[in-house]
Parts: sequence; C-alpha cells; structure tokens
Amino acid sequence: MTANLPGYETILLERRERLLVLTFNRPDAMNAVNLALHDELPEALAFAANDPGSDVILLTGAGRAFSAGGDIAHMEHNAANPHLFDHEARQAKRIVNALLDIEKPVVCRMNGHAVGLGATIALLCDIIIAADTARIGDPHVGIGLVAGDGGALVWAQRIGIARAKEYLLTGELLTAVKAAEIGLINHAVPADQLDDAVDTLCGKLLDGAPNAIRWTKVLTNMELKRIANAVMEAGIAYESVSVRSADHREGVAALKEKRKPVFTGR
Repeated sequence: MTANLPGYETILLERRERLLVLTFNRPDAMNAVNLALHDELPEALAFAANDPGSDVILLTGAGRAFSAGGDIAHMEHNAANPHLFDHEARQAKRIVNALLDIEKPVVCRMNGHAVGLGATIALLCDIIIAADTARIGDPHVGIGLVAGDGGALVWAQRIGIARAKEYLLTGELLTAVKAAEIGLINHAVPADQLDDAVDTLCGKLLDGAPNAIRWTKVLTNMELKRIANAVMEAGIAYESVSVRSADHREGVAALKEKRKPVFTGR
C-alpha cells in the first residue's frame, strides 16, 4: 500500500512510480535554509526512509539553485539572538544522521548552487549529478562560523583531507566541473542534459535488486556513520560557540552589505 505524501511549507514531495522526489521549495530565496526548512527536512527524510511506496529518493531544488546555504535575514536574526541557533544546530545533526541512515539510494540532482549546509546535504547523498553551471562550496569561515554542521565530516571522505582542508579553510566555491574532476561529486553535465542524466541513473537503480542495493549502501555508510558519531557533537558545539562571536556578526553584516569582512579574532 502506498503511503500518502505529507505536506510541507518548504519541501515538495512527488511520486514518480517507485521514485520519491524531494524538492526544496524556496525558489525566490534560492532555497536558502531558514528555520522552517531546518525543521521540515528531518521530518521529510524520515518519511522518505520509511515510505513503502519508493525504492529510490531524488533530492533537488526548485528554481535556479539547489540550496544557497543560510538565509541572510535568518542568519542576521540568529547572530543577534544566538540561543536560537542551538535548536537549528541540533536540527542540522538530525539532517546529517537522517541522510546517513536512509537505506534507499539517494540521488542528488544538483540543478544549481549548493552552498554551506546545502553543500553538506548534497554531498551526503549517494550519487550527485550536477548542472555544469552550478557551483558548490562550504564558506562557513567566510562569515566567521565553524563548518560544524557536516562539512568537516563529508568533504574529507570524498576528496581526502588535504583538499578538504583547502576548501573548508578558505571557503572557496568550486564549479561543478572542477568538483567532478576531483571526485567531490560524481558528474557535471550540460544543464540541458541534467534531467536525462538523472533519469538514466535513477532508472538503473530502480531496475536493480532493491535489497542488494540498500544493504550495499548500509555497508559503505558504516565508516561515514562512525566518523559522524566521532565529530558531529564537537562540530555542533564549536559552531554554536562561533555563532556567538563578534567575527560572525561582522561576517553576516559584511554579507548583507556586500563588502569584505574585517575579522578581529573575537
């Protein structure tokens, strides 16, 4: 029996036979993560994990971005009221754990930029196909924050610790083409070929043996989950401390004012 699809404010769910599509649905904000999306995504992922009507999950974004990281107005509010961030930090941990726990294959259709937590969400998917016009990066440090909500976990596992440190410590955004070249994502294809490439991949997974695919994923995720258990608590704690810093307030102000931040180490 196929379960009815729940409704959310910031996420659209759609069935395509045995494929369940989750779409971030804040296109006017480039699918930036606000409080509602922080709260709804763990619930949507929990539904997807246990949904008897699907064997493959596709994660994508509405409009021109996959997810452009944190919503500026929302980050400004949190910087002024840092106690509010602690809830979202816990939600970020729930998002990471939910993506690691889902036994079904999760495909990322990276239709546009994936930044910050948006990049972490994309990179925790099993296979990532991006439009060659997209960019990906984790610029937490650019606004005076620790990359504690999953970046320190997943980047090194995909591209090795040396490259991961370079990109996490500088906050540099990579083109999808460069990301594919270094193995951060699987494929970068011309934007007008993205849907065909995603459909072909999802078709292969849907035609496969569901349990063999799921249990192979479970095995390959065991090491990721071990590392997540080791670093996520500390990561959330460090990010929660950094959100209370003067450097973070300066970073958010500079982002809003479209200028270079002046950090002081406070």
